Amino acid sequence: MSTPQTNRPTADHLDRDLFHDYLVRTRWFGGKGRTFEVTDITAIGEVPGRLDTSPHVVIYLVEVTYAEGTSSPETELYQVPLTFYEHPEGRLDHAFIGWWEDPTYGWVHAYDALHDREAMACWLRSFAAAAEGETGPDSVLAFHRLAGHNLDLEAHSTLFSGEQSNSSVAFGEDSLMKVFRKVTPGVNPDIQIHEVLTEAGSEHVAPLYGWLDTVISDDSAEGGTTMQLAMLQKFLRTATDGWDLALASVRALFAEPELHATDSGGDFAGEATRLGEALAHVHADLAEHFPTYDLGASAAVELADAMAHRLDRAAAAVPELEQHREVLEGIFAEVRTLDGLSVQTIHGDLHLGQTLRTSMGWKIVDFEGEPAKPLSERLKPDSRWRDVAGMLRSFDYAPNAVIQGMTAGEETEQLRLRAVEWANRNRNFLLVAYAGGDLTPEQRTLLAAYVADKAVYECVYEARNRPSWLEIPLSAIARIGAP
Repeated sequence: MSTPQTNRPTADHLDRDLFHDYLVRTRWFGGKGRTFEVTDITAIGEVPGRLDTSPHVVIYLVEVTYAEGTSSPETELYQVPLTFYEHPEGRLDHAFIGWWEDPTYGWVHAYDALHDREAMACWLRSFAAAAEGETGPDSVLAFHRLAGHNLDLEAHSTLFSGEQSNSSVAFGEDSLMKVFRKVTPGVNPDIQIHEVLTEAGSEHVAPLYGWLDTVISDDSAEGGTTMQLAMLQKFLRTATDGWDLALASVRALFAEPELHATDSGGDFAGEATRLGEALAHVHADLAEHFPTYDLGASAAVELADAMAHRLDRAAAAVPELEQHREVLEGIFAEVRTLDGLSVQTIHGDLHLGQTLRTSMGWKIVDFEGEPAKPLSERLKPDSRWRDVAGMLRSFDYAPNAVIQGMTAGEETEQLRLRAVEWANRNRNFLLVAYAGGDLTPEQRTLLAAYVADKAVYECVYEARNRPSWLEIPLSAIARIGAP
């Protein structure tokens, strides 16, 4: 692991087992269920913005190494900010990590700082100071701000619950901070894209207010490499999660299964249309402000080969895919006939759960890309049809997720028919709105391949994580090959 630059608090005194035990208890740790050990703990630095009554807040990087593949062990870095108190804080028992004698702060009781309002206030004051060009004395943590918004320093913090790979903290109704838990040296696309789209005045993202980074030493880069740790943006207080909104629409339809989706009081077609238009605007803004590339026929062949390779690996893990191999390979083979491939910066992991419906329209969030991919791959330009395919697959999941939650005897063939009808209707409305007309044959070829590729990925995910849901992507693949 690249070690942080000097002038940082020491961490040699820390018990790695305490951090191991805490990681497995969190919602955001990505290694649950795998055998790992904590192989390094590095103190990045203390968050400035401290008042006399405030606790000390120190950010640590925890390196974990997995037991599998010992010839080339896999390692990950996780960010764990701690808040230190001299005496126990009962209100933070749920976030307690341990107590020890710290060479800098003396005996401390350590808690995960994101659960502590006093600690979060230090972050908020640091972002406010950054707007005035101020930093803490000798701080190795760099807070950055974009102009145009004055933060509410009296706002209390609220940590969001839920299964997330990062941690999100709202400051009143004013701002929202996302702390990246799994971190990688280099530019985080979520910050990079939000900064550009904010400066461009995009109406379909939450404006970025600022971000936090530090510099780690790196033998390959003179002066070190930036590691981005958190971002602060506008809190969309009127927002409803797109996935939740879709589920509500499905439930309204299922409450009166004798009605078609067109007659349902919860018809989602209008929202699908507006969402398609919003996605088209975001893609256009990204194409205007980031490089675009028109690649030759070899790029299309390379894409088809990659999809076919993923199918091979997926079929080895999910034997049920074998019966669909011929159809899927035929779809991927069509991509090989294309004259070229246009790519640009995209979202990379788009689905209904990455959208928010506000009183001002649809917003798209979380531009980090697919979490399982290395950062270098997530930063690569790709076809915008990958994002569209992700949305289309999400529309298939919504009604089936409602059916999965039903008790025995509630599910009927009529509901199955309505589920397919709801998904088809909303896919069509989104696609027409996004494209602004009919797709070209080349676009249809690409979209079909990306949809199939996504469904293959879903089969592997469901087989490993939710076996009872495997039928959702398998049924979608079966419909592709149906006469």
